[in-house]
Amino acid sequence: MINETRAVLWDMDGTLLDSTDYHWRSWREVLATEGFDLTRERFSESFGRRNDATLRAYFGEDLPLSEVERIGSIKEARYRDLVRSEGVQLLPGVAPWLSRLKSDGWRQALASSASLQNVEAIIGTLDVGRFFNAIVSAEDVKTGKPHPEVFLLAAARVGAHPRRCVVIEDSPAGIEAARRAGMHSIAVQSWNTSLQADIVVRTLDQLDADAFDCLITR
Repeated sequence: MINETRAVLWDMDGTLLDSTDYHWRSWREVLATEGFDLTRERFSESFGRRNDATLRAYFGEDLPLSEVERIGSIKEARYRDLVRSEGVQLLPGVAPWLSRLKSDGWRQALASSASLQNVEAIIGTLDVGRFFNAIVSAEDVKTGKPHPEVFLLAAARVGAHPRRCVVIEDSPAGIEAARRAGMHSIAVQSWNTSLQADIVVRTLDQLDADAFDCLITR
C-alpha cells in the first residue's frame, strides 16, 4: 500500500525565480576569459544542465574534471555575486502556493541541478527556507536530468512515493526526468513553449485552486 504523504518537488531556476540573465552574464564573462565566445543561442541550448555536461558540450568530452571544476567554480561564484548584489524575486504565484501547500500538509523539496552553495544563496535571499522539508542539489546526484535521480532522491527525503509527487519544472529535461520517475508534473513556460507536462501554465498564479489535488487523485 502506498503511503499517503503528498509532496511537491520544485526545480529552482525558472520555477521559483527567474535568474536566467544572471546565469547568462556569468557564463559569458567567465568563458570569455577562457577564449570561448558564448552566444545566447548556445547558452539557451545548455541551460538547466549540470556544469560538467555544459562545459563538455562547449569544450569537448575530453575536458578534464579539474578544468570543469575550476571554470565551474569561478562561474558559480560570479553568479552568487550577482544574486546578492542585484537581488532576486519569486515568480508570480510562487509565494501563495508555497504557503498554501505547507498549510495543506504537503511536503515540499527543492530538487535542483544547481550547486548547494547556489541553492543556499537563493533560499537565503528569497527567505523561503521554512517551506522546504528537504533539498537535493548537484552534489547529491551522479547523473543530471533527464535522469530521474534528483527527483527520486527528493521524494525519498520527504518520505513520499513517486506516484504521490508533483514536480514543478520549466525545462524539457526536467519534465522528462519527472516522467521517468513516475511522477506528475506541472510545467512553467518561462522560456520553452513545447513542454509535455500534465499541466502547462505561463505562471503558477494561473493554476486552478485544486490543481495539485487533482493530479494526485488521477
